[in-house]
Amino acid sequence: MASTTELLQCLNAQRGTEIHVGPWLTITQERIDAFAEVTGDVQWIHTDVERARRESPYGTTVAHGYLTLSLLPCLTESNHPDFFASNYPGMRYRVNYGLNRVRFPAPVKAGARIRARSNLLDFEVLPKGVQIIYLLTIEIEGEEKPACIAESVVRVYP
Repeated sequence: MASTTELLQCLNAQRGTEIHVGPWLTITQERIDAFAEVTGDVQWIHTDVERARRESPYGTTVAHGYLTLSLLPCLTESNHPDFFASNYPGMRYRVNYGLNRVRFPAPVKAGARIRARSNLLDFEVLPKGVQIIYLLTIEIEGEEKPACIAESVVRVYP
């Protein structure tokens, strides 16, 4: 595939390295409440500030693990046009193919700031495109354990 040559050179040079550190994002109670409303997950540990203050082991509400996961496009800046053009030369579009593994080692408390670190684990040429596997780590500012660790699989096509 002649159109993938530049991409493969780029990926080969980055394999096994950290390729991006995203911006910090504050997780507000308003964001948590909106996610709860959209998904129907209104468990008190996410939405009831007073009860969480009294009964939660965290002393406050916490973000849904899936909220944290759903913020990956924002946290990695992977949908920004400049990011796409510089990281996938010769490709026209990218699709999320899935996740190999996801873990939520630490809760994200309301008001905490999080950001994502992206490592390029591996890639392989497919008959019509390229499959890339990233290790994404969402860290919580000031915390030792990350909020989320996920292997993301994407496919890009010329």
